[in-house]
Amino acid sequence: MKNLAITIFIVLLIAIMALCLVSFQVRQIQSALVTTFGKPTRQITEPGWYFRWPAPIQRVYKFDSRMRVFETSVGETTTKTAVPIIVNSYLVWKIAQPLEFFNSVGTVKEAENKLRSQISDTQNKVIGQHYFSEFVNSDQSKIKIRQIQSEMLTDLKQAVLDDYGIEIKTLGIKQLKISDDVTKDVFERMRAERNRKTHATIAQGKAQATKIQTDADSKKTELLAAAQARAKAIRGQGDAEAAKYYKMLEEDPELAMFLRDIEALKKILRERSTIVLSADTEPFKLLKQMPDIKPK
Repeated sequence: MKNLAITIFIVLLIAIMALCLVSFQVRQIQSALVTTFGKPTRQITEPGWYFRWPAPIQRVYKFDSRMRVFETSVGETTTKTAVPIIVNSYLVWKIAQPLEFFNSVGTVKEAENKLRSQISDTQNKVIGQHYFSEFVNSDQSKIKIRQIQSEMLTDLKQAVLDDYGIEIKTLGIKQLKISDDVTKDVFERMRAERNRKTHATIAQGKAQATKIQTDADSKKTELLAAAQARAKAIRGQGDAEAAKYYKMLEEDPELAMFLRDIEALKKILRERSTIVLSADTEPFKLLKQMPDIKPK
């Protein structure tokens, strides 16, 4: 019984070793390349268990297909107007085609060297097509860094996929610097631009204020003319009314004096006042007796 168990164990061990010699596993995060007598014959990008001829007939090279972040070194380039700027870019990439990757670069280190050279060429070409004001500007709407990043990605993506089997997912500008001399020039231009906008705004405000003042003066003149015409009409109507009463009073002067005394007495006695006067004083003699006035 003991010998049988040992035999079964040895058979299983041999089977496992044989299976390892003629098969291999590709994990979810891997891709693989199979070579036959040193020549690439099959690339595998899907995870699973695969069979092969044992070495040295066939060999399997596995690659990590997860995303990698590569950051370029800081480099200087020039814009369309020959303004020097210092750019530091980054990209996210992975091995998409193991066969092309194996034939062209072979290792991750060599792939990063190729990418460094490719990014430098792309930066110089794309950035050289754009003005400096599209990178640094006080007006946010004129900054086109996202567009520039997209153009760099488009220029680089298909080239590295065809040449190196590398797929680039993202490319961006991490850092943008300018020299001290350029910085001074930039701030001078920004200051001049702000002053220009300030003067333009002030001029526009003065023009608007002048227009408002002119409209107000025009309306004021119209309202004053209308008010004066209305006052003149009322005054004329009042004068006509007064003339009628003046004519009546001229015909009866005694009644006119009586009405004047009554009005004066009303005004004097309107408030609580203490007045010591002779009873014969005008118009207080009206308090003693009413005058004998007959309408004419």
